[in-house]
Amino acid sequence: MQYEILARPAAAVAKLTLESNESITCEVGAMIAMSTGISVETTSGMKGASGGFFKGLKRMFSGENFFLNHFTANQPNQTLIIGPTMLGDIVHHDLRGGSLVIQGSSWLASDVGIKIDATWQGFGKAIFSGEGLFWVKATGEGSIFLNSFGAIYEVDVDGEYIVDTGHIVAFEDTLQFKIVKAGASLIGSFLGGEGLVCKFHGTGKLYCQSHNPPNFGKLLGPNLKPR
Repeated sequence: MQYEILARPAAAVAKLTLESNESITCEVGAMIAMSTGISVETTSGMKGASGGFFKGLKRMFSGENFFLNHFTANQPNQTLIIGPTMLGDIVHHDLRGGSLVIQGSSWLASDVGIKIDATWQGFGKAIFSGEGLFWVKATGEGSIFLNSFGAIYEVDVDGEYIVDTGHIVAFEDTLQFKIVKAGASLIGSFLGGEGLVCKFHGTGKLYCQSHNPPNFGKLLGPNLKPR
């Protein structure tokens, strides 16, 4: 499979080129356009795997859809264009062993060799980090496409790194984070507008988004006319 990411970072889409019998799994509604030599299969689990019903339920808790779409090329040199619902960026991650932990709604697509499941991140982290109770956990080997609200930037963490809450897109499982106050005192942190932050530690790759939907919603909501 070959890929090209277009219109970054404000309105990114991914253009994928599949050869005969190549497949990719996408979130429901991700397809924008495709060649006529591609077939689509919709299931609640990974392509060719069992236990899809309960896996689908777990994904729903992480913010993803119950169903998955599997696109397979029946002819050579077939094109598939996919994109997220929200305006923002797309990045490609090459997973080679280990796991990638992804915030709910940021998984866009992955090779069929990648297992997509949900993982519990802890009640305290969910309440104070601005993320959900469950996250998407991707394991295996192959390509993963992530999407965000705003631009995505990546950081190779070696030690510690601090991210404002609600700006995490994904991180390798060699990294862990805890919720800490931004400043020396809790009152000072909130008065300064930063409040609580996510402090990562370890060695691995971290993806962050430049904006986040909750803050955008708070800004936009009061200006919308009531129905």
